Amino acid sequence: MKHSASELGSTIAASLLRLPRRFGRALIWLYRHTLSPLVGYNCRHLPTCSVYGDEAIERFGLWAGGWMTLARLLRCHPFGTSGIDRVPLTAPEGARWYLPWRYGRWRGVNAS
Repeated sequence: MKHSASELGSTIAASLLRLPRRFGRALIWLYRHTLSPLVGYNCRHLPTCSVYGDEAIERFGLWAGGWMTLARLLRCHPFGTSGIDRVPLTAPEGARWYLPWRYGRWRGVNAS
Protein backbone atom coordinates (compact mmCIF):
# COMPACT_ATOMS: atom_id res chain seq x y z
CA MET A 1 0.00 0.00 0.00
CA LYS A 2 1.48 3.32 -1.06
CA HIS A 3 0.88 6.56 0.78
CA SER A 4 1.02 9.97 -0.80
CA ALA A 5 3.52 12.52 0.45
CA SER A 6 0.77 14.66 1.99
CA GLU A 7 -0.65 11.69 3.92
CA LEU A 8 2.80 10.80 5.20
CA GLY A 9 3.49 14.42 6.16
CA SER A 10 0.23 14.73 8.08
CA THR A 11 0.94 11.45 9.89
CA ILE A 12 4.38 12.67 10.93
CA ALA A 13 2.96 16.03 12.04
CA ALA A 14 0.28 14.29 14.12
CA SER A 15 2.93 12.10 15.76
CA LEU A 16 5.07 15.13 16.60
CA LEU A 17 2.11 16.94 18.13
CA ARG A 18 1.48 13.97 20.40
CA LEU A 19 5.06 13.90 21.75
CA PRO A 20 4.41 16.18 24.77
CA ARG A 21 1.34 14.11 25.66
CA ARG A 22 3.36 10.90 25.47
CA PHE A 23 6.14 12.43 27.57
CA GLY A 24 3.67 13.42 30.32
CA ARG A 25 2.08 9.99 30.32
CA ALA A 26 5.54 8.37 30.43
CA LEU A 27 6.37 10.37 33.57
CA ILE A 28 3.17 9.12 35.20
CA TRP A 29 4.01 5.54 34.16
CA LEU A 30 7.46 5.96 35.67
CA TYR A 31 5.96 7.25 38.93
CA ARG A 32 3.51 4.33 39.08
CA HIS A 33 6.25 1.74 38.68
CA THR A 34 8.95 3.29 40.87
CA LEU A 35 7.82 5.73 43.54
CA SER A 36 4.19 4.74 44.02
CA PRO A 37 4.94 1.24 45.40
CA LEU A 38 7.38 2.79 47.89
CA VAL A 39 4.98 5.51 49.05
CA GLY A 40 1.97 3.22 49.21
CA TYR A 41 -1.45 3.40 47.64
CA ASN A 42 -3.10 6.04 49.80
CA CYS A 43 -5.02 8.24 47.39
CA ARG A 44 -8.13 9.89 48.85
CA HIS A 45 -9.93 9.95 45.52
CA LEU A 46 -11.27 7.50 42.98
CA PRO A 47 -9.74 7.19 40.44
CA THR A 48 -6.30 7.60 41.98
CA CYS A 49 -4.34 10.75 41.25
CA SER A 50 -2.00 8.99 38.81
CA VAL A 51 -4.92 7.48 36.88
CA TYR A 52 -6.61 10.90 36.86
CA GLY A 53 -3.45 12.54 35.56
CA ASP A 54 -2.92 9.91 32.88
CA GLU A 55 -6.50 10.25 31.66
CA ALA A 56 -6.47 14.06 31.78
CA ILE A 57 -3.24 14.26 29.77
CA GLU A 58 -4.48 11.70 27.26
CA ARG A 59 -7.78 13.53 26.82
CA PHE A 60 -6.65 17.17 26.87
CA GLY A 61 -2.90 17.13 26.19
CA LEU A 62 0.05 17.94 28.42
CA TRP A 63 -0.73 21.64 28.98
CA ALA A 64 -4.42 21.46 29.91
CA GLY A 65 -4.24 17.95 31.41
CA GLY A 66 -1.17 18.93 33.40
CA TRP A 67 -3.01 21.86 34.99
CA MET A 68 -5.98 19.61 35.77
CA THR A 69 -3.60 17.12 37.38
CA LEU A 70 -1.84 19.82 39.40
CA ALA A 71 -5.18 21.03 40.75
CA ARG A 72 -6.10 17.47 41.67
CA LEU A 73 -2.79 16.85 43.44
CA LEU A 74 -3.18 20.05 45.44
CA ARG A 75 -6.64 18.89 46.58
CA CYS A 76 -5.27 15.51 47.71
CA HIS A 77 -3.97 16.11 51.24
CA PRO A 78 -5.16 15.19 54.76
CA PHE A 79 -7.52 18.19 54.96
CA GLY A 80 -8.46 18.16 51.28
CA THR A 81 -11.27 16.58 49.33
CA SER A 82 -11.98 12.90 48.94
CA GLY A 83 -14.37 10.72 47.01
CA ILE A 84 -15.19 10.12 43.37
CA ASP A 85 -13.55 12.70 41.14
CA ARG A 86 -13.46 11.94 37.44
CA VAL A 87 -11.73 13.81 34.64
CA PRO A 88 -14.27 16.06 32.91
CA LEU A 89 -15.38 15.03 29.44
CA THR A 90 -14.94 18.55 28.07
CA ALA A 91 -12.61 21.39 28.96
CA PRO A 92 -14.03 23.79 31.55
CA GLU A 93 -15.81 26.84 30.20
CA GLY A 94 -13.50 29.82 29.99
CA ALA A 95 -10.32 27.73 29.95
CA ARG A 96 -7.76 28.97 27.45
CA TRP A 97 -4.10 28.15 26.91
CA TYR A 98 -3.16 31.62 28.18
CA LEU A 99 -5.39 31.22 31.29
CA PRO A 100 -4.18 27.77 32.36
CA TRP A 101 -5.43 27.94 35.96
CA ARG A 102 -8.97 27.80 34.60
CA TYR A 103 -8.42 24.20 33.52
CA GLY A 104 -8.13 23.01 37.10
CA ARG A 105 -10.91 22.38 39.60
CA TRP A 106 -9.24 23.78 42.70
CA ARG A 107 -12.01 22.89 45.19
CA GLY A 108 -14.44 20.03 45.56
CA VAL A 109 -15.06 16.92 43.52
CA ASN A 110 -17.39 16.37 40.59
CA ALA A 111 -19.29 13.33 41.86
CA SER A 112 -23.02 13.60 41.38
